[in-house]
Amino acid sequence: QVQLVESGGGLVQPGGSLRLSCAASGTIFSINALAWYRQAPGKQRELVAAIASGGSPNYADSVKGRFTISRDNAKNTVYLQMNSLKPEDTAVYYCNAHLGSRAGLRDYWGQGTQVTVSS
Repeated sequence: QVQLVESGGGLVQPGGSLRLSCAASGTIFSINALAWYRQAPGKQRELVAAIASGGSPNYADSVKGRFTISRDNAKNTVYLQMNSLKPEDTAVYYCNAHLGSRAGLRDYWGQGTQVTVSS
């Protein structure tokens, strides 16, 4: 059974930094794309950053120049380095993986990690 486990969320002051991690475990044959989404209270879930296998990363306009997505294929892990954080970045952050396993090719989601940017 495939699981995505996130870590690294917390409370940070405006202008600060956090690094989120998401590790995929289980019998995984391939990982095509990895992404981070976020959902603020009362708002829809939105794509923050994505990176395909062998591809260039893509970012939401609101985080370009501040956030960096990266992946470690050997560890089946995706990271989100968040710098110059703003109060409007406050949300629950979810990782997403489009991967192949015994269940076939499908999307998996992490449980979410809270990021709060406040003084």
